[in-house]
Parts: sequence; structure tokens; C-alpha cells
Amino acid sequence: MSGHSKWSKVKHQKATTDVARGAAFTKASRAITVAVREGGTDANSNFHLRLAIEQARAVNMPKETIQRAIEKGSGPAGEGGIERVVYGAYGPGGVALLIEAVTDNRNRTVSVIKNTLERFGGSLVSPGAVAFLFTRSGITMKPLVVMELPQDKRATIETLVAQLTALEDVQRVYTNI
Repeated sequence: MSGHSKWSKVKHQKATTDVARGAAFTKASRAITVAVREGGTDANSNFHLRLAIEQARAVNMPKETIQRAIEKGSGPAGEGGIERVVYGAYGPGGVALLIEAVTDNRNRTVSVIKNTLERFGGSLVSPGAVAFLFTRSGITMKPLVVMELPQDKRATIETLVAQLTALEDVQRVYTNI
């Protein structure tokens, strides 16, 4: 009966879920920090903060952790250095991508995004080259021009978007398909 420990199985399952939970907490914490820096600590008057707190609660983030993120965002501006950045890109088939990220190191984030795009035949473009194809509607971006793609290209774009959103710094990815 060697190698058949119930605790060993539980330990490995717990490690897997803890990694996923930690990544979700990191994304939620960064979103809260940036929302506080941009609009203040009052959730009633800061819509982005209220939305970030709701998203944090959706992943079962404890109140103490949410409060720490708010305090981190309300601290001195030089501390932490987390900022919101938006990248434009073209994916396979000429599909426009608008990538919103929250990062403390722009160089690392842009290189990871660029590598992911290049694996799928996409490319990063200069700021504003894709932004004109989208309009802000409330808190989301809506495409002004919608593209129709064959099913195989659509599957490639969906895989690319899934890989981009799985990155630690990326918050949202908008496309025009």
C-alpha cells in the first residue's frame, strides 16, 4: 500500500486551488489599489472602487485583505508604483485588441504581452492605433466596427484572449469580433 496516502492527494489538490486563488486575489487587490489611487477611498463616490470590491468579494477575498489593498492605494504615490496601462494590438486576421493591464513594471508587462501575441501571429502597435476602433460605454469598451471571422480564426482569437487574461497583470481584453 505504499504511495496511497489520502493526505498526499488532499495536499496536492489544496496546492493547486491555492495557486489559482492567490492569482485571483492578486488581480483583485491590484484593481482595488489602482481604483483608490484614481478616485479616492470612498466606495460610494468611486464607482471603480465599488466595482473592484464587488469583484474581490466574488472571489471570496477576506475583508481584511480588501482593507489592506485600500490602505496601500491611499498611501504615498511613490509607494508600490502600481499603474493602469492600455495596450493596442492586432491579432490574427487583423482583429483589433485593446488590453488593459495593472502593473508595477511596464517593461515586464509589455514583454510578456508581446511574446504572447507573437506566438499567435499578432503584434503590438503604437498607442492610439487601435483605440479609435472602440468607444467607452459605462465601464466597458464596445467596438465601433465589428469583424466577422471564419470559425478557425475565431477559435485562435478566443485562445489568444484566454491566454492574455490569464496573465497576472492583465485585467481585461476587448476585441472587435
